[in-house]
Amino acid sequence: MTEPQTAQGFDPVRIGIVSVSDRASTGVYEDKGLPALQDWLTRALHNPITFEPRLIPDEQDRISATLIELVDAGCSLVLTTGGTGPALRDVTPEATLAVAHKEMPGFGEQMRQISLKFVPTAILSRQVAVVRGQSLIINLPGQPKAIAETLEGLKDADGKQIVPGIFAAVPYCVDLIGGPYMETRDEVCKAFRPKSAVRPLTP
Repeated sequence: MTEPQTAQGFDPVRIGIVSVSDRASTGVYEDKGLPALQDWLTRALHNPITFEPRLIPDEQDRISATLIELVDAGCSLVLTTGGTGPALRDVTPEATLAVAHKEMPGFGEQMRQISLKFVPTAILSRQVAVVRGQSLIINLPGQPKAIAETLEGLKDADGKQIVPGIFAAVPYCVDLIGGPYMETRDEVCKAFRPKSAVRPLTP
């Protein structure tokens, strides 16, 4: 059930968060991906959020089915974490591309650029982003620290943005595919929209 609008007039948004891990899904260790995603999104958005969390193994058909399920459930945004490297069991990008109506390669390009500022092995990452219907699906890294860095980008000691995070482009992308108007907290991640696409705040 979708949450009602708040008194401030922010659109409610339903977000799917998916952690892909054989070991975490079987209880070998505690999953940290879902809490990291939920924490960051709660800090970054003014909108009331209904989360749809899923913890699943590295199985391509299962991942694809989960993404379709979340899109069909009305999630305007679906974020996955895990399974994007070159290891034999890493199949999240393949599962994501299999359900795509449109590819959005700029997200993956920018994620690797951000991560390369920290580790040279960022070139091994295969994250992709796609549009399915009216939903944006993005693969994120597996580590909580890398998730935040990728979404927020890089800032200097004074808080000035050096490299934009990918989430700055997410709200406008969701606008363009017919989703809710997402409003970010500038201190976490300032969304960019053309002036013509900015909606005045409701008093």
